[in-house]
Amino acid sequence: MGDSFAEYLSRFLSYLKAEKNASPYTMRTYSRAINQFFEFLREKKIDSLEGIDKNLWRSYTAYLMGKGAAKRSIACFHSALRSFLTYLKREEILSANPFKNAPSPKLDKRLPNFLTVTETVDLLKSPDLSKPEGQRDRAILELLYAAGLRVSELVNLDLNQIDMSGNEIRVWGKGAKERVVLMGEPAIKALQNYFAEGRRELLQNRKSSAVFVSRYGQRLLPRRIQKILEKYAKRIGKSVHPHTLRHTFATHLLDGGADLRVVQELLGHSQLSTTQIYTHVTQSQARKVYLAAHPLAREGSHANE
Repeated sequence: MGDSFAEYLSRFLSYLKAEKNASPYTMRTYSRAINQFFEFLREKKIDSLEGIDKNLWRSYTAYLMGKGAAKRSIACFHSALRSFLTYLKREEILSANPFKNAPSPKLDKRLPNFLTVTETVDLLKSPDLSKPEGQRDRAILELLYAAGLRVSELVNLDLNQIDMSGNEIRVWGKGAKERVVLMGEPAIKALQNYFAEGRRELLQNRKSSAVFVSRYGQRLLPRRIQKILEKYAKRIGKSVHPHTLRHTFATHLLDGGADLRVVQELLGHSQLSTTQIYTHVTQSQARKVYLAAHPLAREGSHANE
């Protein structure tokens, strides 16, 4: 593979970071996907852009399947590659994106995991509030659930983004889009307690604009948030990831009668279809409740007629 391909990838990643505000995770995923495509081109002995045409798509998909890639991974690789080729067209390195309308594997919709109200309350009550880390962790759990934050939004929170009197937080989500999220009284109280005691003890007179800090006074990283959740999830016997509480936030709102477009706005989804997956969750939950509660809903209930 010529040096020009590596140069194109480097320029594309710089574009993602500078213009799309892509996260480090997205950058790694796209880099891996495109390098995988370069490996495929090497095997095909294709060493120029002119050798990439729409007929190569099926062969590339078969190549990924031969590597044991799952449907979801293939779809992710396809998306990254389309974005890369669209960028090359934009830069007039390619005259067209040969894979623009090429199909990806049809994915089965996976319903997001969420906690029941009882499980959520048990999780929120898990931290030891007599310790500074416990006060911090309680505020983290409360915010993830009360505001439906992404973990990237949580770790990047600065003090000036929080309006305690208005029960609001300004966050910047995907694509650097700003939105306002709301907090209930339990989240406000958890933050007030953390700011009054825990955060000051963790900082030990050090200065930081970050809301959530480690015992070394440094901003928490996403991986640390995951570890914190794993710790408390074990206490309630559940598997909980940062996105689980975001899913729980959305599901509980819809269960409580919230309008779908309001939930879309609070989650920061650009497309309503992304939010609609939660209607499937609530419908699925309603079906389980119905089958468990209705005396004539279960199979065999009319057996003696």
